[in-house]
Amino acid sequence: MSDDETAFPPEFELQLGKALDIPGEKGEEGIQVVPEKVIGKGSFGVVYLVKSLKGNTPLALKLVLQDRRYKNREFQIMRTLVHPCICRLVKGTFIPSISSPDDLILYLLMDYYPETIHSIYRQYSRLRQHVPLLIVRLITYQLARSLAYLHYHNIAHRDCKPTNVLIDPLTYRCVLCDFGSAKQLVPQENNVAYICSRFYRAPELVIGNQNYTCAIDIWSFGCIMAEILLGQPLFPGDSSIDQLVEIVRVLGSPTAEEFLAMNPTLKSVKFKDVKRYPFSKIFRSKAHTDAVDLLTKVLVYDPKKRPTAMEILAHPFYDILRDPDTLLPNGERLPAFLFEFTEEERKAAGPELMAVLTKNREQFNILSSH
Repeated sequence: MSDDETAFPPEFELQLGKALDIPGEKGEEGIQVVPEKVIGKGSFGVVYLVKSLKGNTPLALKLVLQDRRYKNREFQIMRTLVHPCICRLVKGTFIPSISSPDDLILYLLMDYYPETIHSIYRQYSRLRQHVPLLIVRLITYQLARSLAYLHYHNIAHRDCKPTNVLIDPLTYRCVLCDFGSAKQLVPQENNVAYICSRFYRAPELVIGNQNYTCAIDIWSFGCIMAEILLGQPLFPGDSSIDQLVEIVRVLGSPTAEEFLAMNPTLKSVKFKDVKRYPFSKIFRSKAHTDAVDLLTKVLVYDPKKRPTAMEILAHPFYDILRDPDTLLPNGERLPAFLFEFTEEERKAAGPELMAVLTKNREQFNILSSH
């Protein structure tokens, strides 16, 4: 979330410590919450940490200014999503703005998670340590699952980045959040290319392709995984042009075929001949061999050659998670939900991939029941 200074209506300034009624939609029961503090602010609106009066549960309340003439895509998409690795929408409703009659205020009440991928890896960086590989696996596995579910529905998140993956630091449960840029893509229909935070923007977006696919999220996934391993962004471009320079510096110059695959509407651009810089030199630890192999497959110029999210989950990098003897850092067994795949995920994977993904599942069921 950015820290843009934006003028918001006075209704966005909630009174901290005072109960707030969030009405239900079309006869639904409302909910009472108490705002505790602002936890996010940007051009989109404001996010508060609130406590539900019923159950004293911490939740996140996002306030968004909405023009009455348009539908809110974020709300439309979030209300249809039900997945263990996607932030749950508890309640969403529109309230007329008193100060701006042409606008509505959208209240999105969601589950609250205290950490993000960014805050977790920064904690390790400050101690001059790397995030343990088991935690890298747990986090990125759940991110891939969220993308598999979205992509089955042809929904591209379009803003996957470390601050948009929320984490419970006790269980390492992760959920993808912030669907403000998400869109259900229609084949052959043009979309805005200037989307996605710069460091995680796929090269086809950088060069202006408006007819992209959900593979843009797979590129972002690779950038996020690399960033957790490195403790800093892999492609830290200062501008759109510099972003391409950073990518070429690592992947080498794209071939004419790769350039065409990224944007068929552009004439091929002659790049200075830059050799690929091997990932094995960027990620020097031998423990990273499987991670390097996965990143080599994910971070490729041609969007069609990137693996699907379900193929990522089946990669040997995640085999240790499928081992019933693997424990969380706190000594607890891995949660069963990691392997409870939705119908959408099963359809996306097919029988062969599912056989890999549910390997040792029976042993897991036995252990989880004890």
